[in-house]
Amino acid sequence: MNDETHAPQKRPLTLRDVSEASGVSEMTVSRVLRNRGDVSETTRERVLAAAKDLGYVPNKIAGALASQRVNLVAVIIPSFSNMVFPQVLSAISEVLDNTPLQPVVGVTNYMPEREEKVLYEMLSWRPSGVIIAGLEHSDASKAMLRAAGIPVVEIMDTDGRPIDSVVGISHRRAGRMMAEAIIKAGYRKIGFLGTKMPLDHRARKRFEGFTEALAKAGLEVIDQEFYAGGSALAKGREMTAAMLARSPEIDFLYYSNDMIGAGGLLHCIDAGIDVPTELGLAGFNGIDLLDGLSMQLATMDSCRAEIGRRAAEIVARSVDVQAAETGGAHGERIELSPTIRRGETLRLRPAHGDYPE
Repeated sequence: MNDETHAPQKRPLTLRDVSEASGVSEMTVSRVLRNRGDVSETTRERVLAAAKDLGYVPNKIAGALASQRVNLVAVIIPSFSNMVFPQVLSAISEVLDNTPLQPVVGVTNYMPEREEKVLYEMLSWRPSGVIIAGLEHSDASKAMLRAAGIPVVEIMDTDGRPIDSVVGISHRRAGRMMAEAIIKAGYRKIGFLGTKMPLDHRARKRFEGFTEALAKAGLEVIDQEFYAGGSALAKGREMTAAMLARSPEIDFLYYSNDMIGAGGLLHCIDAGIDVPTELGLAGFNGIDLLDGLSMQLATMDSCRAEIGRRAAEIVARSVDVQAAETGGAHGERIELSPTIRRGETLRLRPAHGDYPE
């Protein structure tokens, strides 16, 4: 059966489940998982493989029954440096402040293996729920989430099949919306600047939606550049200068996030480029910090505060006593609608003689 169709585990896994899956005694399983006692390497590998396949995570609450939970909500995000996530965390905290629940945060650095480690450690403390960024996880992470027996809310993205509940926006739709606005404004020679796609699934999906909409209009991205690490503002300046030198015919630059877009805007201002008549610019996320720029960058509101609030509400409802008696609020799907902020870098109508075909 395709693992994408599995329902969330209805009860927490126990040592007996791992014992049955590995064909050894519960005592041996316990020794292996606690790294205690004399166990052969073959047996150890068999037990660890069975535990990983099942998604079993040992219970670190001393003396507690496997069904007991602490009033913690595991919140797993890819980055603290990305300015999107602090606002998501603030909204989660505001909602949970009115409940007995407390958020505890783990950071994955966009790395699947790091996410596995963070998730394993957090679940071992038996939290009451999980809020985790994104829909793409390793098989081991998916197994742990399904086996946890608690509310799981994947956030930020709705383009895929969630494990339990999901709150976010369609990034493919967001990319299409921005492309359609750029085309309608009369821009035709478009460049793209963004993060490394294998590490940022949501940016990849926006790019896919963006290029699909361009193709529908008979257009394509004529130049593109990607970066990983370093100061986003500085990288935005650097990549923008390099792309315009390489492809001077470009009349619009679409950035995968606002910070590199702001760096590009600063380069254009310093270089005396007429924005948006000569060159249009747009980013993504609607970062409030950039309101202080001398020109307002066109962008798209990613609904991040609302995403955090709605996700926390799902978890709070699901762990409420009455909700628990009725099985919780599993399987909620909330797709929010992003909106374009035109700012001052995306013209309202085509320039003279440059109308959509």
